Amino acid sequence: MVDSLIVATSLLFGSCKKSDVAVDDTTASTSTSATTFTDVAYATTSSAQKMDIYLPTGAGPFPVVVIIHGGAFMMGDKGGETSNAAALVANGIAAVSINYRLSGEAPFPAQIQDCKAAVRFLRANATKYNLNPDKIGSWGASAGGNLSAMLGTSSGITELEGASLGNSSFSSKVIASVDWFGPINFLTMDAEAAALGFTISTNSSSSPESKLMGAAVQTIPAQVAKANPSTYITTDDAAFFIQVGSLDRNIPYTQSLNFYNALKTVKGSTDVSYELLDGAAHGGTQFSTATNMAKVIAFYTKYLK
Repeated sequence: MVDSLIVATSLLFGSCKKSDVAVDDTTASTSTSATTFTDVAYATTSSAQKMDIYLPTGAGPFPVVVIIHGGAFMMGDKGGETSNAAALVANGIAAVSINYRLSGEAPFPAQIQDCKAAVRFLRANATKYNLNPDKIGSWGASAGGNLSAMLGTSSGITELEGASLGNSSFSSKVIASVDWFGPINFLTMDAEAAALGFTISTNSSSSPESKLMGAAVQTIPAQVAKANPSTYITTDDAAFFIQVGSLDRNIPYTQSLNFYNALKTVKGSTDVSYELLDGAAHGGTQFSTATNMAKVIAFYTKYLK
């Protein structure tokens, strides 16, 4: 099974263009390996609100994981997630890689609102895309890790839903979230880094987190708390699998550890897992090995299949 986890991105091929939130009748690109829909609009407020949908072979309906790219909330693209999408598809799980409004276009909470709109779109169009609307998960790294975690904890928070983006009668809840080294509490990142012996500048007005929030994070603590997944933890949140590198010098690993402990305090430890990857930095090959990808696939298999 492990050998099948990392499949060539050539399986993820072709495109069909859709320009509206309503599903049209355009035929997807297909092969014996996969069906792919690219640049599907899940909302129409911004040209960024697009997704690529990768379906496995077989009858379906398929469980689905929404993949959220990283990039400090200010860069990145859904097209960079083909390897992770391929690993899911090879194991019978549909993958949906999304773009969202970046901080240069719109401040928080636009990013999480877009993620939630994407989940609602998938539920509203589950029949069209042969998806199981009751089996939706999320996966993100770095900034995407924060957004994946936010999806996992903040279901039903009106301010974060962005109902005007469409499909407001559908839930944005996910039932399984993977958070790879996401920033969690912007207000404590600098102090946590210092405690680990390195320096970052989250408190600067020019930091990615401050640009996301629209002001230096320490000057707007109440608003910053709204971007912290820990703020919303309840007993019925998603199952979580959290991984971070011990040598991460972008985001202190204690951000992930503290989030894990907060989840355990409220939810218990039954469906919450945390792993510190010894020697790993902010991403890198230790996260994408066949062995580690097998752990991610096993997590989604447990909760989505």
